[in-house]
Amino acid sequence: MKQRLSVFASGTGSNFDAMMQDEKIASSIVLLVCDKPGAAVIAKAEKSGLETLVLTPKSFSSKQEYEKVIYEKLQSLGVEWIFLAGYMRLIGETLLSHYEGRIVNIHPSVLPDFPGKDAIGKAYRAGVSKTGVTVHYVDEGMDTGPIIAQEEIEMIPGETEEQLKTRIQAVEHRLYPNVIKQLTQNVTEEL
Repeated sequence: MKQRLSVFASGTGSNFDAMMQDEKIASSIVLLVCDKPGAAVIAKAEKSGLETLVLTPKSFSSKQEYEKVIYEKLQSLGVEWIFLAGYMRLIGETLLSHYEGRIVNIHPSVLPDFPGKDAIGKAYRAGVSKTGVTVHYVDEGMDTGPIIAQEEIEMIPGETEEQLKTRIQAVEHRLYPNVIKQLTQNVTEEL
């Protein structure tokens, strides 16, 4: 039986695009959750005929109230897994308690290096020889959950930060769909 998935995103949705290009994943996604009204990912989801839940966190009295609305929607659709794709909020106890071990994030660095926002820029400015991509389970911390998969890439002398971002996104768009299929559909493709 196919598992039902939700994607949480806050921006343009490049990882969402990569998921939607894989029919096995796209056919399992039942909801996009977005915390930024007007984010480009919303139009992409609507164009695909995907249901969206767009909320402004500041309009809620607390994080718990905000997540309670999300949880109720997830439950009404029978969502079993949550995949974060550029969702720029920490997940709180309300969702963590109900989806423990079933919330996954992708991060553009080789964790534990460069957690949080602007990981690509931080790695670029630090002058490290390698960076990469991490897919990990979500816990209460910022990019601290157990690692599922990582892939390193070598820094190229003289490349711009934008060029590095493009190379990292290429890895993300291949790695994340493979991990999603492994976790949700018992697909064993080579990472």
